[in-house]
Amino acid sequence: MAVIDKLIGAAGQWVGHTDANATPLQPLEWIKKTGSYTAINRIVGMAIPFTTRNGFSVQEVRPGYVRARVKLKGNKNHFGSLYAGAYFLVAEIPGGILALFDLGPAYTPILKSMTLEFLQPADSDVEVEFTLPEETVAAVLAEADATGRGKFTLEGILRDKDGNHVATSYAQYRVRKKGFKPQA
Repeated sequence: MAVIDKLIGAAGQWVGHTDANATPLQPLEWIKKTGSYTAINRIVGMAIPFTTRNGFSVQEVRPGYVRARVKLKGNKNHFGSLYAGAYFLVAEIPGGILALFDLGPAYTPILKSMTLEFLQPADSDVEVEFTLPEETVAAVLAEADATGRGKFTLEGILRDKDGNHVATSYAQYRVRKKGFKPQA
């Protein structure tokens, strides 16, 4: 098993046992939570350095849920709003994160197709949230375990800092089970 797979597995276990609502008033839980997100963002940055250079970060992750952000700073287009590529970055990476943490490192996520519908320019950082229901996770695992591949679709609502709906993403993912060999 590759080092990155071990890191992903360990980070998934660690973050799964954190209190997402912890505040500095609960110092140990807050440190555990913020340390978890720092670790996850470092792992993502090691796997895909482009994310770090472009201000992408995971803000929250738990089973079946991820919220991520991309910064406006460093990602402005020719008229000062968020560059289209940054929208794609923040809308695409979380699907892989959900797959890795909910399915586990034995499954490799692959983006098959993605479309973005732009609704209005974003003049701030942009966040997106995705959910992957337990039933979907179970179906993807069953399909991948039986055939070596599974698939799922995510729809995301991208919002600016004021909560305005600035874009909608539609992404189709496929996962491959590592080392899969069909039964004879």
